[in-house]
Amino acid sequence: MKLPVIKHLTNFIEENDEDFINETIETLESITEVSSLKDEELDVIGELISNLYGALEVDKMIKDGVPKKEALNTFMQRVMGAIDKS
Repeated sequence: MKLPVIKHLTNFIEENDEDFINETIETLESITEVSSLKDEELDVIGELISNLYGALEVDKMIKDGVPKKEALNTFMQRVMGAIDKS
């Protein structure tokens, strides 16, 4: 996951609507079912999906009253903590 991408997507949600993100996730998930995709292509799509879900998580924290910067940092700390445990 990339913080700049998640931040950009969070701004997109604020300016538009989270439905666009949800529909994009559904579309990308559907594309992953194409049998001729290479592993590298699946990795890129997976990274995009992860960033989209991350932006939705950050947006939820913001809507729950957490300041944007704090929400972004909290989310990334949680992600890094999960990676460290692997």
